[in-house]
Amino acid sequence: MFRALDFALRPGGALVLAGRNGAGKTSLLRLMAGLLPPVGGTLEWDAAPLDPDTHRARLRYVGHADALKAALTVRENLSFWATFDGGGDVGAALAGFDLAAQAETPVRFLSAGQRRRTALARLLLAPRTLWLLDEPGASLDAAGVETLSRAIGAHRAKGGMVVLSAHGAPPLARHDTLDIDALSMATA
Repeated sequence: MFRALDFALRPGGALVLAGRNGAGKTSLLRLMAGLLPPVGGTLEWDAAPLDPDTHRARLRYVGHADALKAALTVRENLSFWATFDGGGDVGAALAGFDLAAQAETPVRFLSAGQRRRTALARLLLAPRTLWLLDEPGASLDAAGVETLSRAIGAHRAKGGMVVLSAHGAPPLARHDTLDIDALSMATA
């Protein structure tokens, strides 16, 4: 699928994966998350091959599926993820993605944008160095995109790194772009 793919991401950096539908953006994110094994080549962190357990502990992956239980409230879903990840401030995650008013609402009653913000709020529960985000702006309105942009900016300001796929304008300022179709790097 990918040939001669080589890129690096520094602390505070961001990489946007661009390309047509089916080009491999999601597959690359899943590969980077350790959900797919590489057929050839290596994935490295600080010039060393990835140790799967260590790598999983330093990343947060938010894919297309929201990984939420429809019968549970927003707060209950985030509390589950906080427990699963070893702690986290659910109140701060609710506030960080403007979900305080929906905290006691079962997820099945949320709009698509509110569901997406709930899934993204997991990013704020437990600090992780690398965020891998598959079309994080999908279903978000302008205010939701701005909220996501602030969260990404704060993460990067602390040295965090972000790789995300996007079809439109990505919700971040400075970033590198990897065009999966052309397999070329450009800086924006």
